[in-house]
Amino acid sequence: MHKYYLSLCEIEYVEEKQSIQIIIGFFIDDIELTLNKDNNTSLKLATEDEAPNIDHYFKTYLNNNFKLAVNNNSVSYTYIGKEYDDDIVRFYLEITDIATLNSIDIYNTCLIRDFEDQQNIVKIYANKTQKTFYLNNKTLKALLKL
Repeated sequence: MHKYYLSLCEIEYVEEKQSIQIIIGFFIDDIELTLNKDNNTSLKLATEDEAPNIDHYFKTYLNNNFKLAVNNNSVSYTYIGKEYDDDIVRFYLEITDIATLNSIDIYNTCLIRDFEDQQNIVKIYANKTQKTFYLNNKTLKALLKL
């Protein structure tokens, strides 16, 4: 176990691609504990014995705990995939067909239920603006107006 409970979410609006690109990183042992508890299973993340349908578990968890609204409209994102890097798992998500970005609303409850000290850091890069939000069990949402 580690003594910090953090996730890092980086959101970038790429105007020329009309796309919002998202990377979320969690400690593997934290997301594994939560998914195992949610699904009454043993997923063995980042091992040879990892569940073959692991992306299904990841997508379901993210869809339930990480939500976005763009320009005051709820949007869904495409789950592109994941990669393991030492003790971190990174998820790659994308929202397409965003011609202009006036506001982005983030709702992030990832890992908060299982880790009282969980802090979800959200960094947004959009329209030459950079903003960082610190979400936790008291603050689950962030709004950036551009």
